[in-house]
Amino acid sequence: MGRNPTREVKAGSVTIGGGHPVVVQSMCATKTQDVAATCAQARALASAGAGLVRVAVDSRADVEGLAGIRRRTRGDVNLVVDLQENYRLAEDVAPHVDKIRYNPGHLYHHEKEKPVREKVRFIVDQARKHGCALRIGVNCGSVDPAAAERFPGDSVGATVQSALEHVGMVEEAGFQRFVVSIKDSDPAKVVEANVRFAERRPDVPLHLGVTEAGLPPDGVVKTRIAFEQLLTRGIGDTIRVSLTLPNDRKPEEVHEGQRILDDIVSGRFRSVPKFENKHLNIISCPSCSRVENEKFVELAQEVQRMSVYAREHALTIAVMGCRVNGPGETDDADLGLWCGPTHVNLKRGKETVGAFRYDEVLEKLRVELDGLIFAKPAAREAMRKGRKG
Repeated sequence: MGRNPTREVKAGSVTIGGGHPVVVQSMCATKTQDVAATCAQARALASAGAGLVRVAVDSRADVEGLAGIRRRTRGDVNLVVDLQENYRLAEDVAPHVDKIRYNPGHLYHHEKEKPVREKVRFIVDQARKHGCALRIGVNCGSVDPAAAERFPGDSVGATVQSALEHVGMVEEAGFQRFVVSIKDSDPAKVVEANVRFAERRPDVPLHLGVTEAGLPPDGVVKTRIAFEQLLTRGIGDTIRVSLTLPNDRKPEEVHEGQRILDDIVSGRFRSVPKFENKHLNIISCPSCSRVENEKFVELAQEVQRMSVYAREHALTIAVMGCRVNGPGETDDADLGLWCGPTHVNLKRGKETVGAFRYDEVLEKLRVELDGLIFAKPAAREAMRKGRKG
């Protein structure tokens, strides 16, 4: 399999890019403050073949948990930290990890008056001081607002531009030990964005993934669509299969990633149609430590079962597990659910319908789904003919 001539980036005991084998990684879904559970899951992911294991940090208490996780897993697991909204935590987490991932769109949440360039330099300085690699992680649901304004109606253009600008900032700070990811829940957009970025910067290693791919098997198929089209073009140096799974099944992400790689290397390609949203598309975020209620996974499964009758309708339902990604990443869906500790927020596009208990939201969703189906001319005509019959 030919590969783009990307530079090498060392992260712990693995090397990303430079012709090295594609690194499969995953993310812990346990609470970071639960050190014992997170260590157990990190080891399970590493044992399954994950070269890198990511954990989320969003508070000082999480930082303390991360320090304990590092002590217990040192030498066994290459740790990546996912900075959330507080970029200044980079100073506290850098001593405990091999790689830091930051999201350009989240740099606007704290110290809004401070230039983004200064915040990037702060993160770079911490990574350099402690020997960490970086990932610039651009996500469709939290795009840098400045880039989004310059590309109205062009989400791919906005994500690619954001990635390119932050590559420039990191390199301006004299740092080369970084990779980039540009993710979307639509495999076609993942392919387009990564192809466009790779054409501009073929030297930068790319982390591939379809965000909120959802439940298996559909989530695996969506991911395979993107990976087959990108890896066969030589694009991609590390991957993650993001699936909605219970905690005890998280290693399946790693196994599925390895299976896709093995098939591509061996020339075994499944006949997968191009993802064109001609049928009902259910997207749900990967279960991770940000999920505020574990019922989220059950809800995603119930939504999948309930909506089978609407499979032939070109609609998208998004099921998100937390407040970090939920509000923004449901905006582009026809119907969206983002889950809080006790209630689920139901949206119709960008409009909020209401907040409902977990045991009542499914029926509310069904009503909204029926309304969207009936609003389509073809559906109305079918119902009209049905009544005449």
